[in-house]
Amino acid sequence: MATRDDLCTEEEVAKLVYDFYDLVRADNTLGPIFNEHIQDWDKHLGRMVQFWSSMLRGTGTYNGTPMPVHIALPNLSAELFQQWLGLFHQTVQAIPNRAFAEKAEEFAHRIARSLWYGYQLYNKPETSPTEVFNA
Repeated sequence: MATRDDLCTEEEVAKLVYDFYDLVRADNTLGPIFNEHIQDWDKHLGRMVQFWSSMLRGTGTYNGTPMPVHIALPNLSAELFQQWLGLFHQTVQAIPNRAFAEKAEEFAHRIARSLWYGYQLYNKPETSPTEVFNA
C-alpha cells in the first residue's frame, strides 16, 4: 500500500512553498500585489504548506476556501496568473524529486485555471471566460 511519503515528504512540500513565495515576493509584478494583501507572511506560508500538503500528500490539513479571497482582489489578469505559473515552474525546475515536481506543477496549472475562471465569472459574468494562456 502506498504511503503519503511515496510522492514527497512534508519537508519537500515546505521547501517548495517557501522557495516559491521567495520568488513571488521578490517579483516586480507579483510581489507588490501579494505584499499588499498578505498581512502575516508566516501565517500565510503555514496555510500554503497545509494546502499543498493536502493536495500532494492527501494529509487533509488545509481547511479553507481560496476562491472568495481571490475573486475579491482588484484588477487580476491572465498575465498575472501566467507570471505566477512561470515562477512556480522556475521553482519546481530546481526540485530533484521529478515525480513530485511534475505533480506539483500539474496542480498549479489546475489551480491557476480554476481561480482565473472563477475570477472572470464573478467579476465579468456577462462575458465568456478566457483560458489562462489564451487570453
